[in-house]
Amino acid sequence: QVQLTESGGGSVQAGGSLTLSCAFSGKPYETFCMGWFRQAPGKGREAVAGIDSSGLSSYASAVKGRFTITKDNAKNVLNLQMNSLKPEDTAMYYCAADNELQCCSGDYCLELEYQSWGAGIQVTVSS
Repeated sequence: QVQLTESGGGSVQAGGSLTLSCAFSGKPYETFCMGWFRQAPGKGREAVAGIDSSGLSSYASAVKGRFTITKDNAKNVLNLQMNSLKPEDTAMYYCAADNELQCCSGDYCLELEYQSWGAGIQVTVSS
């Protein structure tokens, strides 16, 4: 069973940067597809970014050009580098994993119903 643990959240001023990390464990095929999602108070969960087993990544339009998702299979860590943060980026951020191969083809990794989820971590951006 996949275990996902997020870290690196916190508070930052607008324009600042944060890096979220997600430590994962489990069988390799269980994390072929990984993604970051977020949920702001009073809003639904939305996809932020995804990355698949081929290294292909996808981003939501709201974060494209500001956020970068990377996966280190040797260290079993998924990262989300967030730059030029805005108050509207304030949310609980969640790491997710699935066994879908090449899931970011056609940005499917942003729509996939992931099998495993972390507990989430808070990111707050002040203006």
